[in-house]
Amino acid sequence: MARISPGTTLDVQAIADLIDHALLKPELTPQEVAGDVSDLAELQIWSVCVRPSDVAATAEQLQGRHTQVCTVLGFPHGTTSTAAKVAEAQQAMADGATELDMVLNIGRLRGGDLQAVEDDIRAVVEAGHAGGALVKVILETALLDDEQKRAGSEAAAAAGADFVKTSTGFAGGGATVPDVLLMASSVPDSVQVKASGGVRDLDALLAMVAAGAARIGTSSTAAILAEAREHDGPIVVPEPEAGRAADEGY
Repeated sequence: MARISPGTTLDVQAIADLIDHALLKPELTPQEVAGDVSDLAELQIWSVCVRPSDVAATAEQLQGRHTQVCTVLGFPHGTTSTAAKVAEAQQAMADGATELDMVLNIGRLRGGDLQAVEDDIRAVVEAGHAGGALVKVILETALLDDEQKRAGSEAAAAAGADFVKTSTGFAGGGATVPDVLLMASSVPDSVQVKASGGVRDLDALLAMVAAGAARIGTSSTAAILAEAREHDGPIVVPEPEAGRAADEGY
């Protein structure tokens, strides 16, 4: 999906197609995941992002439906080995995932070893693309300064990633408009931005889209889409609000 320009009018389905709904809390039971997936499929969102152990069951449940299966790799700290991330990617695709959200090696990025960061991403991207999956790279912006955010975005783009993503939602901070603007300006148009963490209402979603996000990670899907359905008048992407931040966490 191309970046959406301010002034663009969105209908409810267009908003649903921006959403990756996160079902990543460690305490969720398989029954709770299945129940949520059933409800989310009815909303026809773009994807549900589930834990790796839930991929096979979720893929079976969503077979033939509009909604895709996304999962996470090296989550949430990014410190697993490259080989482990590649193995996770291959297993996830075998189980039915079509989108992979990997956490880059945050410590290596903060330590300045950009080649190690890029190599780690490239290995996962090559595995993901070989299996027909999109690969999104999570920077964990709450733990980085602006120079590191830019460097991480550039490394992901150089490694062939499809998206750069702000946050896991588990590191004490979420997406902000300045971070989305910075990341969008750091990658070519062929690489998209996913804003995740704390996007809980329609205004927050629209603010992230205005800043350059082409995908939104949230656990507030039902509330956002209900607000969109009840919206008085057309839903128009605004001009970016430089100070806007999402709430903490998913």
